[in-house]
Formats: sequence, structure tokens, C-alpha cells
Amino acid sequence: MQGTTSSQFGAAGAGGVLLAVLAVCVGVGVLLGWFAGSGAVGALVGAVVGIFAGIYAVYRRYGMMG
Repeated sequence: MQGTTSSQFGAAGAGGVLLAVLAVCVGVGVLLGWFAGSGAVGALVGAVVGIFAGIYAVYRRYGMMG
């Protein structure tokens, strides 16, 4: 029986980083949108920013491997 490889840990870690950055960006977007008058629009903008920020964070963390 073979154990879990390090590439699986890397994929799980990358997914965790992506989700964490996305969640933070959506949360900040909701707060800023709420102050501006529409939390839903803020969440949408935060999600769009969070997708790109999450991809960049994963690239910075794991992109130089290999």
C-alpha cells in the first residue's frame, strides 16, 4: 500500500491558499460594499478580485517549484 505523496499535499495546500485568499477578498468586499450601500455588489467585486489574487498567491507560493 502506497502512502500519500508530497504532490497531493502540494495540491491540497494550493487549494487551501486559493480558498483562503478568495474568502478574505469576498469578506473585505462585503464590508466595503456594505459601507457603500450594497453588500451583494461588494461580494461580487470581492469574488472577482479574490479569484485573481488567489491565483497570484498560489503562483507565488508554489509556482517556483520544479
